[in-house]
Amino acid sequence: MFVVGLTGGIGAGKSAVSERFARLGVPVVDTDVIARELTAPGGEALPSIREAFGGSVFTQAGELDRAALRRQVFADPAARARLETILHPRIRHIAGQRLAALDAPYALLVVPLLLETGAYADLVQRTLLVDCPETMRVERVMARSALTRSDIEAIVAAQWRDDERRAAVDDRLDNAGGMEALDAAVTALHTRYLELARAAAGL
Repeated sequence: MFVVGLTGGIGAGKSAVSERFARLGVPVVDTDVIARELTAPGGEALPSIREAFGGSVFTQAGELDRAALRRQVFADPAARARLETILHPRIRHIAGQRLAALDAPYALLVVPLLLETGAYADLVQRTLLVDCPETMRVERVMARSALTRSDIEAIVAAQWRDDERRAAVDDRLDNAGGMEALDAAVTALHTRYLELARAAAGL
């Protein structure tokens, strides 16, 4: 299957873009969704997280305290590396399984750290960056979540710079405009990806 890897910084609008592709009938595998499944109550990754980080990142009810874990991993690169070692191989494995089970001209694989990890290079045939100015991304995240500006800036600092992303991807979708512009951009990319998928399949 032809797979497009979708990425972008926090607040760029990856979900808005992937939802529009889904409305056009494109299967979407989202690694953030997989990560939430792995860390939900009873999730496969919880025992390893508890072993690595202790009870301080869990609530009294035994659920993962995501805010506490986030603060710890973005304040300490070694802690972030430990968490990535726990989550990334599991996420990568499940994403591969879900893609393999699909039957469609092409699929969208959403990976926020697609470029940073390099772990999905063998799964994707093309890369798409959802892009908009960093100041806009920060404001969007502050408006939709309880994260502080410093929390968001710590996440941004752990990701590639905008110029690095732009230089590394095949396609760029500018998401600094309105909904009509976004709809038109997704529709145009969808047409292009159908053509590429047919060509890759020899059709």
